[in-house]
Amino acid sequence: MAEPLSRRSRIRADTVHEIKQTARLLVVDQGVHGLTLRAVAREMGVTAPALYRYFTSRDELVEHVVADLYLELCDVLEGVRKAMMPATPGAQLLAVSRAFRLWVTTHHAEFGLLFGRAGERVPSSGAGEGGDRPSEVAAQRFTRVFVALVCDIYREQGFPVPADDAIDPALRTQLRNWREKLSLSLPLGAMSISLRCWIRLYGMVCMEVFGHLRFALEDAEPVFESELRALGDVLGIAGEYRPPAG
Repeated sequence: MAEPLSRRSRIRADTVHEIKQTARLLVVDQGVHGLTLRAVAREMGVTAPALYRYFTSRDELVEHVVADLYLELCDVLEGVRKAMMPATPGAQLLAVSRAFRLWVTTHHAEFGLLFGRAGERVPSSGAGEGGDRPSEVAAQRFTRVFVALVCDIYREQGFPVPADDAIDPALRTQLRNWREKLSLSLPLGAMSISLRCWIRLYGMVCMEVFGHLRFALEDAEPVFESELRALGDVLGIAGEYRPPAG
C-alpha cells in the first residue's frame, strides 16, 4: 500500500496540476504560441520565477501538458472500448475510431499541441519508462489502443497481409522496430496493414480539423464513415459496420 503524501507533497502536486491546467487553457484561448511561463504566471497571479520551482522551462511544461493530453485521450478511447457491446475487436475498433474523431474535432487546440510539431519535438529532462520522455510513454499507450485492437482482430479471424519478403526492406526494418517498441506479437505484414489503416484515419481527421476539406465538404462525417467502411473491408470486419447512432 502506497504511503500517503505529506502535506507539502500534496500542495506541490496541486500546484503542478494548476500550472498544467492553466497552460492548457492558454493553448485553447491563444494557441500554442500564447503558452509561455510568463503568461501562465500572470494567469495564476504569481511571478514567473516562482514557476521554475516546478518546471525548469517552457519546453518541460509543454512536455508534461502533452503527456496529460495523451493520457486523457487514452482514457476516453479505452472507456469507449470497454463499454462497447458487442465486445468484439471489430466493433470496438470502429467505436474507438469514431471516439477519436469526436475528441479531436471538439479539442482543436489540444489536437494541434498533441500532433503538431510543438508536441513532437519538445526536449525534456523528465523521464518515463525506460528513460523515455513522459509524452513518448503516453503516446505509446495511445498507439497501443488502436494497434492492439487490430492485433486482436488478426488473432481472432485474420485478414490478408503481405509476406515479410514482399515488404520493402527499409520499411520492414522500421516495422520490426515499431513492433518491438510496442511489445506486440504481430506479423510484420499485419503491422504494415495496421499502419496503413491508421494513416488513412488520422489523415482524414487531420485534414478535417485543420479545415483542409472545406474546399469540397461542409460536413466531413460521411467521408469519415466511408473510410471506416473501407477499413472494415481491409480488416475483414465489414459485417460489423453499423451507421453511427443519431
